Amino acid sequence: MRKRNSAVALGVMLGAWALSPAAAMAHGIVGDRFFPPTLATDDPFAVDELALPEITYVKNDGPSSHEVDAGFEFDKEIFPHFALGISDTYISQKGASGNPSSYGWANLDLTAKYQLWQNDEHEAIVSIGLEADIGKTGGRDTSDTFSTITPNLYLGKGFGDLPDSLSGFQPLAITSVIGEDFPTSAQGSNALEWGFAVEYSLPYLQQHVRDIGLPSPWRDMIPLVEFAMTTNENRQGRGQTTGTVNPGVLWVTDYYELGVEANIPVNEASGSHVGVNMQLWIFIDDLFPKVFGHPLFGGQP
Repeated sequence: MRKRNSAVALGVMLGAWALSPAAAMAHGIVGDRFFPPTLATDDPFAVDELALPEITYVKNDGPSSHEVDAGFEFDKEIFPHFALGISDTYISQKGASGNPSSYGWANLDLTAKYQLWQNDEHEAIVSIGLEADIGKTGGRDTSDTFSTITPNLYLGKGFGDLPDSLSGFQPLAITSVIGEDFPTSAQGSNALEWGFAVEYSLPYLQQHVRDIGLPSPWRDMIPLVEFAMTTNENRQGRGQTTGTVNPGVLWVTDYYELGVEANIPVNEASGSHVGVNMQLWIFIDDLFPKVFGHPLFGGQP
């Protein structure tokens, strides 16, 4: 009975979205700048988003040892500039010869994000958020038994406001996120989560700086480098920073974005092999504008 009631409630919600008019709110845009969803660090937008699939591959130490992660993320704007999200990852760890393999879901991840400020002229945005990694919601061998709460600050800045004498730098943009981990158990460490992405938008170059005649698909690509870091503050690994540098490229169309990056460990504690990450972002707000792309409550009539 509970499952049936949940299905009815979900159907009513979807119906309400489908019948409601779309508001004129574009996905990830500030002024003339489109900020694409990124792979290793979160973007500052409280909008409707769907990433499916998210796939990561990395070789572990030992012969035939590797890990493949496959996940998803879905975010829905509930009130104007406020969105809730859910994500999870299925982990497949193949052990080296003679060692057991591990398979299962990671802990469920819930997020809330609110856009505080936006300046179209200077292509700038500031948001805050809260992330909760819910303990005991994943597999026995692939998740933590405790929860971790992380308040986050998100920033985004495009450089289209630079003078024309620096027009070659106008396609540049930076997004960043910084957060503090608060585990609910002494098994976990307090940690500073910080990262940023440096992007060079070829679509912005073509459309808002000068048309240099790039053919398709190159004119729709955004080369970028991301830095995703964690600094432990206490307990095991106190003071140690681990993370990856992730160079890659995004290919953006009207309805989806495909991103591929290398995952390069920054030190020995972060790993000893280069991995690869791939994500497909589906622009559900553009594909289904009557259903997505506007708040569930408090949108334009």
